[in-house]
Formats: sequence, structure tokens, C-alpha cells
Amino acid sequence: MTPRRRRGGPAAPQLNEAARLTNELLAAGYTRKQVGDIIGRNSSLVSQFFTKDKGAAFVTALRDVVQEVQAGGASDVADLKRIAAPNVKRRLLKAKPGEAKPRRARVRTKDIVGTPGKSAMARAARQHIASGAARLRPVVANTAAAEGGKLAFTVRAKKGAFTHPAGSRIDSPGLRRGVVQRNDGTEERAYGASPGAGQGSGGFDAAEWKAKVDAAGGDVAAAVHGWLVETGRLQPDAKLTHLEVRGWKPS
Repeated sequence: MTPRRRRGGPAAPQLNEAARLTNELLAAGYTRKQVGDIIGRNSSLVSQFFTKDKGAAFVTALRDVVQEVQAGGASDVADLKRIAAPNVKRRLLKAKPGEAKPRRARVRTKDIVGTPGKSAMARAARQHIASGAARLRPVVANTAAAEGGKLAFTVRAKKGAFTHPAGSRIDSPGLRRGVVQRNDGTEERAYGASPGAGQGSGGFDAAEWKAKVDAAGGDVAAAVHGWLVETGRLQPDAKLTHLEVRGWKPS
């Protein structure tokens, strides 16, 4: 006797928490690529939340982002990335023989330089900053070319290099002041981010910043360093170890 076939197909696999939270962001209009940008990874890893049950390390960061979006707060990818950042940790590799502790896994990322009116971002580390950080220039120039273009940036330097305590409203006014402490004794501080729901889009005028960069001979890092010193936020002899510049045109 031929066995009777069960009605309906196999039950859909239950999503893990990272995939469920990602679905919340997808439903809110974000793409997998944007979710990857928010947690500092690529869309391939985000897809593996669904196909390979990965993503446990990002649950807290994703939950913070989902709560922010659902509350009607920050919606820009750059702002959501800063919200996620404190809970995004590097994966640890097993310690090799002779090593005292595990090593942090390397995360491959690439610079993103967009076109006028689009979201754009580029980063520079110590070596590129020392040579003029040319890769940051297109973000400033292209954003300035877009009417109403806005800029924000994140700087990284030794903790003692900043003149105001972390989170000070004098240093970076707004509801979200984006300070990230690093294990190497440095600190990241964000400037120009969205101040919060109902308080405008935030950001510095890109045209004004292009003028600052032009005055610094096209050196974005020098212009940012000069502004931080002039506004009393950074010690004059301090050196920036990392710099990220983001540009966008408010919708």
C-alpha cells in the first residue's frame, strides 16, 4: 500500500535572533547591504544569519538598532552604525602556541566613495593621514557639490588628547554623542551626527568644510585637526590615528 503523503510542505526553519532582528530592519526598508554596513560587515555575512545560523555576536547591536528605528529615532545608516558600534566586537581566533591570549580576527572592509547627493564614506588610518589622506577628499568634494550636502566625521586619538570628558555636551552636543573606547588607549569621537528624533538631520555644511579643506591644501585630516584645536576639543600637539568622513544629502 502506497503511504499517504502529508499535506503541505516542510515547516519553515525557525529564524535565529540575529535573522529575526534583521528581518525587522528589512521590513523597515533597509537592505541586507545596509544592515551589513550598520554592523561593520558585508551582506554575505548577513545572509549567513539565515542560511548558516550565524550572527549571535551581533544580536545586542542589532537589537539596539531595531529599537532606535522603531522608536522613530535615527534612521541614517551612518547614525545607526554608531549606535551599533559599542556592541560590535571582533571575533577572536584561537591562540597559537606560545601566544598568551587569542588574537582578534581581521575584518575586511573597503572604502566607499559615492556620487553627489548619495551617501558616501571613506576612512583613513595613521599612514594615510600622514600622507594627506587623499582618499577622503572625494567625499568632501562630492558632498559639497550636492545642494544641501552634509558632512560628519569620526576621529580617533589617544584619550588624553581630548580636552573635554567623554560624552560632554560641550564636545559634541546632541542626544547621541558617539564615544567609543578602544583597548589600545585611544578613543573614537563622532561629530556632526544626527542629534536625535525631531531635532533636524544634523551634519555640518559640506560647502563650508570644502572651503576648510581647500585652505588646508586639500588635506582633510589637517582641516579636521585644525577645527578640533580651534574649537578647544583637541590638544594642539595631538595626532589623529584614524579618521572617517561621511557625507549625505538630507531627504
